[in-house]
Amino acid sequence: MAHRPKRTFRQRRADSSDSDGAEVPSAEPGAPGEQAARGPSKEGSPPGGGHAVAAEPRLRGRGRGRGRGRGRVWASSRRAVGAASGADGDSGVPESRTVDLSTDEEDGTHHASESKDDQSSSSNSSSSLEEEFSSIVNIPDAAFIQAARRKRELARAQEDYISLDVKHTSTVSVMRKNSDEDPESEPDDHEKRIPFTPKPTTLRQKMAEETATRNEETSEESQEDENQDIWEQQQMRKAVKITEGRDIDLSHNSESQTMKKFDTSISFPPVNLEIIKKQLNTRLTLLQDTHRSHLREYEKYVQDVKSSKSTIHNLENSSNQTLNFKFYKSMKIYVENLIDCLNEKIINIQEIESSMHALLLKQAMILMKRRQDELKHQSTYLQQLSRKAETSTNGDLAIDEKTQWILEEIESRRARRRQARTLSGNCDHQEGTSSDDELSSADMTDFQKSQGDILQDHKKIFEDVHDDFCNIQNILLKFQQWREKFPDSYYEAFIGLCIPKLLNPLIRVQLIDWNPLKFDSIGLKQMPWFTSIEEFIDSSMEDSKKENHSDKKILSAVINKTIIPRLIDFVEFIWDPLSTSQTTSLITHCRTILEEQSTFENEVSKGKKDLFKSIVSRMKKAIDDDVFIPLYPESAVENKTSPQSKFQERQFWSGLKLFHNILLWNGLLPDDTLQELGLRKLLNRYLIIALLNAIPGPDVVTKCNQIAAYLPEKWFEDSTMRTSIPQLENFIQFLLQSALKLSRSEFRDEVKEIILILVKIRAFNQAESFIEEYHLDHLKSVIKEV
Repeated sequence: MAHRPKRTFRQRRADSSDSDGAEVPSAEPGAPGEQAARGPSKEGSPPGGGHAVAAEPRLRGRGRGRGRGRGRVWASSRRAVGAASGADGDSGVPESRTVDLSTDEEDGTHHASESKDDQSSSSNSSSSLEEEFSSIVNIPDAAFIQAARRKRELARAQEDYISLDVKHTSTVSVMRKNSDEDPESEPDDHEKRIPFTPKPTTLRQKMAEETATRNEETSEESQEDENQDIWEQQQMRKAVKITEGRDIDLSHNSESQTMKKFDTSISFPPVNLEIIKKQLNTRLTLLQDTHRSHLREYEKYVQDVKSSKSTIHNLENSSNQTLNFKFYKSMKIYVENLIDCLNEKIINIQEIESSMHALLLKQAMILMKRRQDELKHQSTYLQQLSRKAETSTNGDLAIDEKTQWILEEIESRRARRRQARTLSGNCDHQEGTSSDDELSSADMTDFQKSQGDILQDHKKIFEDVHDDFCNIQNILLKFQQWREKFPDSYYEAFIGLCIPKLLNPLIRVQLIDWNPLKFDSIGLKQMPWFTSIEEFIDSSMEDSKKENHSDKKILSAVINKTIIPRLIDFVEFIWDPLSTSQTTSLITHCRTILEEQSTFENEVSKGKKDLFKSIVSRMKKAIDDDVFIPLYPESAVENKTSPQSKFQERQFWSGLKLFHNILLWNGLLPDDTLQELGLRKLLNRYLIIALLNAIPGPDVVTKCNQIAAYLPEKWFEDSTMRTSIPQLENFIQFLLQSALKLSRSEFRDEVKEIILILVKIRAFNQAESFIEEYHLDHLKSVIKEV
C-alpha cells in the first residue's frame, strides 16, 4: 500500500535532484570518459574541460536555492565529456542542447521518480528513465562555456573602481546572483571579503526581501496543494480497484450462502408447543428480572434526586454560613487561649495549694504530737505516783522540769476552757470531752502570718487575666451561647465532658482558703462556682429535645474530680477524729457531696469508695493511737479527787467521745463498718473494760446511758426484735451485772435506768429474764410501756 507523501514537496524534489545528480557519477569507474574528464584538470588543459565537471555541484546548489518557477537548467554528463575527450582530445567540443523545464515538467519528473520507487524491482523501467533523462538534457560545449566566461569578465571590467557605498547587502546579493549564474566566476577564498560586523539594511531592501519570501511561500503552497490533489487521486484509484475485487468475492459468497440456506436436504429438530412455551417462559423470566433491576435503579435514582434537592434546598437556605464559620473560629480561638492561660497558671495554683496544705498539716501535727506527749508524761507521772503510794506514804514525788512544765501547761489550758464554759453557761461538760486544740499565742501568730501571705499570693494568680478567662460564670456563658445557637455540634463535641476539666484549675483556686474541718467554713452550695454550674445545668434542662445530654453530669464530675480528692487529703493528713467539731463539719460536706451524686451513682462510685476508705482508715488509726484508758487499783480510784481517778475519767470520756464521733457517720458509712469500728474495736475493747473496773453507782449508770444514747436508732427500728445486735452482747451482760449489784446496794433506784437501757437497745428477752429471776415485778410495767 502506498504511503501518503509528506507535504514538504520542496524537500522531496531536492532529494530527487540529488539522487538524479548522484546517478551520473555512478557510472563505471573505469570508463574512459571519467578518466578523460579527470585528465585535463591534472595536466593544465584549458579551463573549459575542467569547469564542466566542477559545475555539477554548483548546479545542484542553484537548483535548491532558486525555488519553484520556470528556469534554465544546465547539466553535464561525464560520459559525454569523456567521449568528446576521447575523440577530439582536449580541444574537442561535445554536442550540447538547452532545454527549458517548466514547473509542470518538474512535477511530472517527481511523480515519475515516485513511481520508480514503487517499482524499484524492475530494471527495465530504470534504464528507460535514464534514456529519457539523457534525451531531454542539453550538455553545453567548451566553446559556449568560454564565451559565457568572457562575457562575465567584460561585465566586471566596466566597474574598475571600489564603490564607497556602505550598502554591502546589495553588493553581496549581486555577487551571489553572479555566482549563481556562473559558478566559475566565484572568487577564491583569499579574495573573499570577510564581514566582521553586521551591515545595516535599508527599509526598501527589507520590503523587497519580505515580498520575495511571501511569493516563495505562496508558490510553495500552491505546489503542495497540487501534489496533494494528485496523491488523493492515486489513492482513490487504488481504493476503487480493491472495492471492485471485494464486491466480486462478496457476491460469490452470498450466492453460496443462499444456496446453503435453501438446502432442503438439511433436517431440523422437531418443534412442539412445550418447547416453545418453555423458551417463552425463560425469556419472560429474564425480562422480569431485568425489569426489576431497572425498577431498583429507578428508585435509587429517584432517592438520589430527592436527597440532592434537599441538599440544594439546605444550602440555599444556609445564608448564615459565614456567620457560623466566624462563630466556630472565635470559639476555637477562645478555647485555645483559655487552655494556654490555664496551663500557664496551673503551676502557680499547685504551689499555693501545696503551701496551704503544708501549713494546715504542720498545725495538725503540732496538736497531735502535743497530745501524745502530754498523754505520755501524765501516764508516766501517775504510774510513778501510784508506785510511790504503794511503797511509802511519806515524801513527795520528785519530777523533772519538763514534766512539771507540761503538767502546768495542761492545767492552764483546762482552766481557760472552764472559764469559757462558765461564761457561756455550759455546766454539763464532762472532763475529757474537749478537743484541746488551742495553740499558743506564738504559734497562732505564725500560723496567721503564713496563712495571710498565702492568701495574698492566691489573689495575684489571675490579676493579669481577663475575666473571660478566669471567671467561671463568663466561661460557662460562652459555652451556653454555643449550646443555644448550635446544639447539635455542641453535644456531638461532648462539651459536657470537657467543661469539668476546664473548670478544675479555677475551682481549685476558690478552694485554697476552704477548710472543710472548720465548723464555720462556707458550704459547697454557697460557693460561686457551685451556683454558676447549677445555673448552667438548669438552663440546659430547659431543652426538652436533649433528654440524655451530658450537661447533667457536669456538677457530679466536678465533685468527683476536684472536691473529693481535696477532701481525701484533709481526711488522711489533717482531720482529727477526736474533734467533734471537725467531724461534724466534715460529715456535713460529705452529705452534700453524696446528695448531689445520688443521681449518678455509677459515675462517682470510685471517688466515693476512695473517700470512705480514707475515712475508715483514719478512724482505725485514731482508735489504735489515741485511745488510752489506764487501770488503777480500787484504792486509787475510790477518791474522786485523786489524780489517778481524774486521769482515768478524762481518758474514758475521751474514748467515749471518739465512739460518738464514729457513730456520727451513720447513714454515710455502711452499718457493718460502723459496728466493727465503734462496737467491736472501741466499746468492747476499751470502754467496757474501764466500766468493769469502775465502782458500781450512779456514775456507771450515767456512762451506760450515754453509750446507749450514741447508738443509732436505725439499728433498733425493727419492732419485732426481741434480742439486740450481736456486737452489743458484752454491753448487755455488763448492764445485767451492774443491775444485780445495784439491786443489792443502796442504789436500787438505778436498776430501773438499766432496765430502760436494755429496752432501748431491744434486749427484751434479757430484761424479762432478769426481772423474773430476781422477782422485780415492779419493773414489768417498764417493759409493757415500751
